[in-house]
Amino acid sequence: MNRHVVPEFAIIGHPNEGKSSVLSTLAEDDSVRVSPIPGETIVCQAFPVRIDGQEIIRFIDTPGFQNPRQTLQWLHDYQGPEDQMLEAFLAAHRDDPDFHDDCELLGPVAAGAGIIFVVDGSRPLRHVDLAEMEILRLSGAPRMAVINCKEENTGYLPRWQNEFRKHFNAVRLFNSCQANYRQRIELLESLKSIDQQLEPVLRTVIDAFQGDWEVRNMRTATILATLLQDILAYRRTVPCGRGAEPRLRLELHQAYLAYVSTKERQAHEAIRQLFKHNIFHLALPPQSILSEDLFSKRTWEFLGLSDRQIILAGALGGAALGVGIDAATIGTSFGLFSAIGGLVGAGATALKGKELLSGVRLLGMKMGGEQLQVGPVSNIQLLYILLDRGLLYYSHVINWAHGRRDYAPQNGLQRSVHGKTGFTSHWDSERRKICSHFFRSVQKGQEGLIEEASAALQDLLREQLQEISEDRAQACADKQRVHSGGSDD
Repeated sequence: MNRHVVPEFAIIGHPNEGKSSVLSTLAEDDSVRVSPIPGETIVCQAFPVRIDGQEIIRFIDTPGFQNPRQTLQWLHDYQGPEDQMLEAFLAAHRDDPDFHDDCELLGPVAAGAGIIFVVDGSRPLRHVDLAEMEILRLSGAPRMAVINCKEENTGYLPRWQNEFRKHFNAVRLFNSCQANYRQRIELLESLKSIDQQLEPVLRTVIDAFQGDWEVRNMRTATILATLLQDILAYRRTVPCGRGAEPRLRLELHQAYLAYVSTKERQAHEAIRQLFKHNIFHLALPPQSILSEDLFSKRTWEFLGLSDRQIILAGALGGAALGVGIDAATIGTSFGLFSAIGGLVGAGATALKGKELLSGVRLLGMKMGGEQLQVGPVSNIQLLYILLDRGLLYYSHVINWAHGRRDYAPQNGLQRSVHGKTGFTSHWDSERRKICSHFFRSVQKGQEGLIEEASAALQDLLREQLQEISEDRAQACADKQRVHSGGSDD
């Protein structure tokens, strides 16, 4: 392989054994068709990986072998120069339909592509597998075997690993449906060992991947900080004529709920696209806290608030009295009104009877003359709830392998990495001080202060994002080590 061109690897394997899933995850391309039906791939298709518009590596999806035994026999009988063997095979069989797939598969290899051979390690080794391994060995191409092992069945692993050591330069366990960013990098690191000439170019590729990951984290931090600024600074004033106040209160509450939900959804979508999940929607599992409404009581309980804190944050009693909510709803849900009470404005005040004095804030709404004003937010708990949900979503996105198409019934982001609390409930005083400074700066509305506080918050978030990705990567590595018996060549 020429080190001055884009490194190229042919992904070879049988249908329904993880070939397309491995390719999709390595290329970070969820457009790769994942199908259990043999014969669907009949021509090679290249999947380039680009960073900042520049192609840095290329993976090639190939058909499966069509006649491996006959192909192997021809290679054994070949008498010409070894370095021309594959070209001779292609010339001899290019027009033979019985060898169409074999020629298509070996074409990139003959042109200099490295080999990544993918098998399902949960099934027994077959004679046809041995024939295919020998063909790839005789090709002389740099080659790695990837065992896409299903965790529930690892009994066949020793046999696979033993045979692979005879035919390949490197062997790697790789669960394509659970692989994260770190495992993808580790697989590329392993590719460096299959040929010394590949080391310099793959080092460049790996450095580019790692730099790109840091850029994505930086942009994620910016997205979250912008989301917070937009929501916390929300302010709206409307004229309020005699007798129109109850209706306007309802409309303003509904408008704010819709605004917050839309902004959060847009931020999460932007994070999803940053990590190249563009086609298949990352549907959240039903038990995920992210499936809950932002203002539901369960969300706030899960992310670390006590019942007392929830009551204070939502001003449940005062909210119910102020807008006439049925008392039966208190304690089961924030509801439309009580969720905003205490979050927007300083409205934790419970009014008695028909007291409605100019300047008194109720549910974040301030009456003054003939105007009704909502915002800005005065309760910092909303900042922490939004941050936790954003960080949880990030954790979900970075651990959704591109080769994965749906959830197993019990999988999904059911709890955060810290248990039944959010990330921010474990932050120390220094991190909380940064959040408080940001919150106060947004409340004051001074651009200079906001810019400075936002930069500090984004630095904090980048640290947290890195911690999340490293913690998850370590957990996955430990899990894989257990299932592989402590070794993965």
